[in-house]
Amino acid sequence: MLEPDMMPPAHTVPPDHRWIELSDGRVTVYGVCPPDPSQRCRIEHILACPAQPLPDLWPWLSALRGENARHAEREGAEPPPAPAQWPDAG
Repeated sequence: MLEPDMMPPAHTVPPDHRWIELSDGRVTVYGVCPPDPSQRCRIEHILACPAQPLPDLWPWLSALRGENARHAEREGAEPPPAPAQWPDAG
């Protein structure tokens, strides 16, 4: 599934999972944010393999979601219902 030429746009891959090919053929993790919009990268096997559990790609977002859940539980609030139809985002 990971063909040698499978190189997605770097900005679509989490920073710690981007591998940029160097001029000598080696690859290195490229965590610079944001990458050049035209930059391509390779990805880790774990991101594409269906037999592997996905890593926590954005720990800050997972922490925020967890804190929001705890806050809602403390407040006794029910999550807002999903709208019957989502607005057209374009």
